[in-house]
Amino acid sequence: MLIQSTPAEQRTVLHNVSWETFEALLRDTGEDRGSRFAYDCGVLEIMTPLFEHENPKIQFDRLIFTLVEELDLEIKSAGSTTLKLPLAKRGIEPDNCYYIQNEFRVRGKEKLNLETDPPPDLAIEIDITSSSVNKFNIYSALGIAELWRYDGQDLKFYHLVEGQYIEHEFSLAFPIVSVNDISRFIQQSKSMGEIALLKLFRVWVRNNIRKN
Repeated sequence: MLIQSTPAEQRTVLHNVSWETFEALLRDTGEDRGSRFAYDCGVLEIMTPLFEHENPKIQFDRLIFTLVEELDLEIKSAGSTTLKLPLAKRGIEPDNCYYIQNEFRVRGKEKLNLETDPPPDLAIEIDITSSSVNKFNIYSALGIAELWRYDGQDLKFYHLVEGQYIEHEFSLAFPIVSVNDISRFIQQSKSMGEIALLKLFRVWVRNNIRKN
């Protein structure tokens, strides 16, 4: 067992954990626990997020909601829902995930089953410290089309192409939005009030995105 702790995240890594044990832990700990699980073929990482981790998560969520509102799109938020595929022996709880292009396919559903339902279109992964599991492998096995990954300084967009994540400048869910656009506002969130940031972002979307 390995335990790593920083001001942003505390991680506990367990090896040789069976899928059945992983499922039992999910049931026993329930949905209201403060930690998040990532499982990759026998390796289980339990991550407890702290302030430096959680604040960017909230900022991403607000920026995405402003985008879909201004672009007149629909969205279905799945938050940190446990996404898993027993046959692949992989599962993860992202910081945030969303249905955008496939929103209509899960509208009204109360539970997700990735064996029959489509995966979310976009997942947000914040790793201020290095994760001990290969999250790219997990997300690709689940079929998540787009991943935004943020390490506290740098933001990168990835598209799933033939089972591999390829870094891209522009978003797949929002094709006219670049990684530099979002990164600039995430960096500004460190020094601006949150309401002021959202107002600024909304004006920017209206002036630069909606006109395109």
